[in-house]
Amino acid sequence: MIIIVTGVSGSGKTTLGSLLAKKLRLPFFDADDFHPPANIQKMSMGIPLTDQDRLPWLEHLADSMLQWENSGGGILACSALRENYRETLQVVPKIIWLHLKGSKELLHERMNNREGHYMKPGLLDSQLETWEEPEYGMHLDVSKTPETLLEEVMQLDEINACESHFGVIGMGVMGKSLALNLAENGIPTAVYNRHVPGKEEKIASTFATTNQEFPLLKGFDNLEAFIGSLAKPRKILLMIPAGAVIDQQIQQLEPMLEKGDIIIDGGNSFFEDSTRRFRALSEKELHYIPMGVSGGEEGARKGPSMMPGGNKEAYDIIAPYLKKIAAKDASGKACVSFIGPDGSGHFIKMVHNSIEYAEMQVLAETVHLMKYGLKLSYPEISKIMKSWGTEGLKSYLLDITVEILTVKEGKNFLLDLILDKAEQKGTGGWSLTTALKYHVPYSPLSEAVTARLLSSQKEDREELAGLYSHRFGAFAEDKVILLEKLKNAYTLTRIINHEVGFNLMHQVSEQENWNLDFSEISRIWTNGCIIRSSLMENMTGLFKENSSLLKTKAIKTKVKELRFDLAYIIGLGLQHAYALPVMSAAANYLFGRITSDSSANLIQAQRDFFGAHTFQRKEDPTGGYYHSDWKN
Repeated sequence: MIIIVTGVSGSGKTTLGSLLAKKLRLPFFDADDFHPPANIQKMSMGIPLTDQDRLPWLEHLADSMLQWENSGGGILACSALRENYRETLQVVPKIIWLHLKGSKELLHERMNNREGHYMKPGLLDSQLETWEEPEYGMHLDVSKTPETLLEEVMQLDEINACESHFGVIGMGVMGKSLALNLAENGIPTAVYNRHVPGKEEKIASTFATTNQEFPLLKGFDNLEAFIGSLAKPRKILLMIPAGAVIDQQIQQLEPMLEKGDIIIDGGNSFFEDSTRRFRALSEKELHYIPMGVSGGEEGARKGPSMMPGGNKEAYDIIAPYLKKIAAKDASGKACVSFIGPDGSGHFIKMVHNSIEYAEMQVLAETVHLMKYGLKLSYPEISKIMKSWGTEGLKSYLLDITVEILTVKEGKNFLLDLILDKAEQKGTGGWSLTTALKYHVPYSPLSEAVTARLLSSQKEDREELAGLYSHRFGAFAEDKVILLEKLKNAYTLTRIINHEVGFNLMHQVSEQENWNLDFSEISRIWTNGCIIRSSLMENMTGLFKENSSLLKTKAIKTKVKELRFDLAYIIGLGLQHAYALPVMSAAANYLFGRITSDSSANLIQAQRDFFGAHTFQRKEDPTGGYYHSDWKN
């Protein structure tokens, strides 16, 4: 939507334009700001501009309007006194023209009351003489209050019937939050939710009605009407459960869509399913963008991290919209980037969630050791962890843990009232099966999944705890020294968690020829997503010249410094009956990864002994395979 507010100086273009911009959540632009210095100097001296003066200014405005149109629209306050000026600005197909008119006396009074403006009151006569009355658009009487004029404009059919630039299907928590984010950022947005009698009725229309402060938001309970409301090429964001539901929704949409329309899957679909859908829809000349979205409800509403894959041409069409609603990194750049072909966008979201699982688990292990081993209270643990955030360990998950530890319900801490059964939605398990498929070691992150599975067996755990009289032991060591070692163990485990996840991305990228950019992936994960942290910010630079964190100079120094503290804490914890799955697996992964002479030679000997599977010899540079008659 492009709205141009015209009129001579003093008519209130800026006032009305600003009110409209706020109401419609669109950016406001004042044409006066686009004048070159020479024009401003002439007007400051009371010298009227010539058509030759105005032409470069109008052409600059026209070029800018094309950019605004591609990113959702805007409101422009511009005198546009003559019809040929307005024709120069008619570069987009749909412009809503608002023409402000008033008596010479009123306009002159307003100009005299303005302070610091370069347009001199003496130029008003020249502007009124130049003004050519347009026969189109909405004509407004400036003697009315700006608020009254705003109400009149908002009744225009062109505004209320404008096509939506984006459509969202699925009014769950994430779908609603993203829809409001789009509308708040000036993007006309249509929403639709399925109709299920007695269960889901008028979800979308009710949602739009209850959010009337967003006039660019429209709700539809009929799929055909929803599709018909969208500007072409249609851009449809699916925020519905992964699996067969996605295929069913695509099947419903296909007959209503046209060549070049874009379907964006913003859910947590399995990347292999996304690759299949991408290729099938490409054959039908429809675009399919598998897009990971991270940040939860708050991130979706205020700015998520987004990971779109699929087709670069289609991404370029939706990129201006995504950049508007995305979180911003430290330099102000949007946390969204084209990831790569096929289902790569969903693939890296899957890995993101896997790292998230491990990060949550290592925090749980750390708090557990503090509570039972060091006998610290929740407020004490919260205070210690908060200080860690100022010592290079800041992360979103650490921050929320600090808050969780202090929340009380009555006299009890809420954490102690929560049943210790962790649930999951599947992405962690998908990462593990993918790692196995591509032969990539993944133990620390897979242990986080296993820990959740074990926790879910609450009744069985309670029975076995009674049988074994299991109790956590308290640590006798110096608390100050132990806290430093525990912080170091936590620090190194986090580094290894990220190394494991990014190593999976690296190996799959090479095998699938995706050419993933790990520095850019790290950058879009510095804000908006759940695993955002100071470590991720550092990784943006580290991955510019390296494919592995363990091969960077900075991380190598950290590993050498912290590895023995990690081993110490694991040993201490195990001696006192604490399960430390992610910490233990991280240490095993690290020592296994940096060991030149492993125990695997015995495994190969055993395999050859019982199955004649053969083995390679150290001294053979050709890599040939041998078999031995072990019984002789």
